[in-house]
Formats: sequence, structure tokens, C-alpha cells
Amino acid sequence: MEKSAVEKLFEWFDETTEIIQAHVDEPYLNSLTETMDTIFYETPHEDFDDILRKKLDKKIDEFKHINHSKQDLKKAIQLAILNGMKGSVQEQHVMTPESIGMIVAYLASQLMKNKEKIRLFDPASGSGNLLLTVMEQLEQELKVYASEVDPTLIQLAVGSANLLQQEVEFFHQDSLAPLLLDPVDLVVADLPVGFYPDNIRAGDYELKAEEGHSYAHHLFIEQSMKYTKEAGYLIFVVPDFLFESDQSEQLNRYLKEHAHIVGFLRLPESSFKSSRNVKSILVLQKKGVKTNSPKQPLLVQLPSLTSHNAMADILGQINRWFQTYKN
Repeated sequence: MEKSAVEKLFEWFDETTEIIQAHVDEPYLNSLTETMDTIFYETPHEDFDDILRKKLDKKIDEFKHINHSKQDLKKAIQLAILNGMKGSVQEQHVMTPESIGMIVAYLASQLMKNKEKIRLFDPASGSGNLLLTVMEQLEQELKVYASEVDPTLIQLAVGSANLLQQEVEFFHQDSLAPLLLDPVDLVVADLPVGFYPDNIRAGDYELKAEEGHSYAHHLFIEQSMKYTKEAGYLIFVVPDFLFESDQSEQLNRYLKEHAHIVGFLRLPESSFKSSRNVKSILVLQKKGVKTNSPKQPLLVQLPSLTSHNAMADILGQINRWFQTYKN
């Protein structure tokens, strides 16, 4: 049976990355960023030795003969990154699954329906998968920004954005430090969960812990709010226990003061390895002069993402909710 374009591309990425890895003695994910650069610039890195450059010239030629769409390329890049993350010892080297990215993208397109231009920001962009999925679904003129502290992940995100011809301005920094960014219309993020180690910086936040380390995911919500325009929207992938932790009272107070809770969509347990890892999607609107809380927030338990009929049914209900919300 003839291989699909995605399979051919994935094999190409995998083989090329292994060739580079054998020569430069770097982890798979770092070598994958070199593979992406090689194909984007259509020439091997000038620091590579002649033997490696010859091998890569051959691989570049092979790549040109694989017929593929942008969607095929995106899927192959995802598979190559996931393949590298399997062997990664870094806890933060995980990717937002495409199925969850599609739900965030759908919510974003509903919330942004009446806008012609959108300023979009992901403060925890990781390998860029969530952000690129959302960008694909938005038809408006976009100005896009992303921040990520991990050097390998940001290189993967830049490489992916380049290959998919998406324009993103990246900040390589601790996203909880001040950003050189004007407020945006929409924030999307799969929030890093856990404690934030820098207690001095956390001290600048309303959501700092009263004692000990603060929760990074709480600080990310506050930081995102700071860089959102009045009446702008924020869509977060959050831990399911967000409103049940020992610091949740503080978070509730903060949200009551600064935001309207537009929706809370619980993702199906079947999408996660264990019930401890279950996540939900939190949709907020930053308060503004003319904003109001929705009469009834969008509260949804999503069915299994592979059950097409159940998903179609839920999406119908969500669409109807959005019609009344927008009115």
C-alpha cells in the first residue's frame, strides 16, 4: 500500500534528524530543530562538516519530491516532535494535543467573529502547536506574539512557524517577567502547572502565595490578564482541580474583581493518562466599561473527542449558546 504524505514526511524528518544527531551528538529534539532549519533555508548549516552537508543535500532533494499539503506538513512536524518528546527527560517537554487545540481554536473563532484584526498572544507557547492550530482557524488579519523560556521548545516553535509560513513574534524569556508587549485582543495558553520557583518575582503578583511558592498557573492567568485589552478574551487549558486547590480562594477573589467567567469546558478523562492529569478549558473576558457577565456561563462536559456524533451534538449546543451570548 502506498504510504500517505504524512507518513513519508514523518519518515523524512525522523531519518534526517537521526543523521544530524549522529554527527552533532545532540538530543533528538535539538537535532530536529536543525532539520527544520535545513529544510526552511534549503541548505545545511555552514558549521556542519562536509560529510554531513553532503548527506543533507541529498535529503533536501528527497524532501522536494514529496507531494504534500500544509496540513500534511503540520501533522508530520507534530509526529516528529512527539517522537522526540517520548525520549525527553524534561518534564515540560509535552505538546498540547491537536484535538484540544482544535476546541480552543473553535472557541477563539466564535469569540472573535466580529473582529477584522486580532492581536493574539500565547504566554506559554511551548513547541507552538496550540498557537499554530488557533492561527489556522482564524480568518482575520493577525498580529501574533508568543513567549517561552525553554530554549529547545522555542526553537521548535520558530521552526514550525517558519515551515508553515506563519508570522509570529517570539519572546525568549521567563513569561512571568515584564514583557515588551502592547495589550492584545485574545490570549490562548496551555498553562504550565506547578510551583513557580522565583518567590521575589512572584511577590509582584496579586496571586502570590501567602507563604511558600506560588502556583505558576495562577501567576500566568494574572500576567495574561495584564496584557489583555479591556473586554478582551482569554482561553486557557487549565488543570481540572484549578478551583479546588489550597490557593483557589485567592484565585476566585481575583477573577471576581478582574474578569467575567464566560465558560468552563471539562475535557473527557479518556483524553488523559490518568484522572489526576485531566484538564479543562477556562474562558474569561477581562472586565471593561461595557462588559457584563453572561446570564449563564457556558458549562460543558465534553464527550470523548473521537465520538463524532456526540461531539457534533455538543458543538450544536455550544453554537446555540454563542448566539444568545453575542446578543
